[in-house]
Amino acid sequence: MKPDATVVLDGYTYFECPRWHDGRVWVSDFYTFEVLSALPDGSDVRVEATVPQQPSGLGWLPDGRLLVVSMRDHTILRREVDGTLVVHADLSEHVSAHLNDMLVDADGRAYVGNFGFDLMNGGTPATATLILVDPDGSSRVVATDLWFPNGMALTPDGELLVDETVANRISVFSIDADGGLGERRDWATFGDIPDMSSIETAIGGLSLAPDGCAIDTDGSLWVADALGGRIAHVVAGQGVVDQLDFDSGVFACGLGGEDGRTLFVCAAPDFDEHARKVARDGKLLAVQLPATT
Repeated sequence: MKPDATVVLDGYTYFECPRWHDGRVWVSDFYTFEVLSALPDGSDVRVEATVPQQPSGLGWLPDGRLLVVSMRDHTILRREVDGTLVVHADLSEHVSAHLNDMLVDADGRAYVGNFGFDLMNGGTPATATLILVDPDGSSRVVATDLWFPNGMALTPDGELLVDETVANRISVFSIDADGGLGERRDWATFGDIPDMSSIETAIGGLSLAPDGCAIDTDGSLWVADALGGRIAHVVAGQGVVDQLDFDSGVFACGLGGEDGRTLFVCAAPDFDEHARKVARDGKLLAVQLPATT
């Protein structure tokens, strides 16, 4: 169905990684290099951080300090109490492609994905790692052979969901006491793994390209389809049970608002870096979801 969506923010480049924190919606704008926050109606916009190497995933340590992915130089930055940004972790030893989304758990452990290949310049798809950054900034690889690990969520029973954008699947991992991950399992599949001989064949073989996501209180997942202009509502064992259709591309979503039922959606015409960095077509939308029963 087509939702009744309101515009929260517009006139930006390309939003990603919407988060609800301290009564505000936070988001990264890739090509202005800014992390922004605003009240849920779009007022009182603040620039929370400027990340010259392109911001992406966001999260918070238990003491309230912000963590933000710096994509191009493979670092996680930490905003100190005085507002300065410092390097929390340098992940260069683990990756060569852009870092991407990040999930930070209640203990301050950060799970960080990466592209695995040069998406924006037509590189050949390759598998990527998932990296764990502990609160002290130490890091290690906790999963391998993932196809563009992207949006993540923690299930109600404490497992980690990982969207694999170019593989037609959402994977699930058990989490060890030290933050390590068990074997990858399918949580939802939308088709076979495509032919990865080129980005064109990979994209052509996708039924749903899971990007940023948000987990609901019942354990179902709201998932942005990076190719389909929709937010799919996915249930384990059932697949897509409903969807919200938009007039543009949508690439991430997050739940928030005072009652937790506002779905914030990052929208843009497409995800092409070369087009988005010279335009100002990026929007943050809000959709009110029904109350849970």
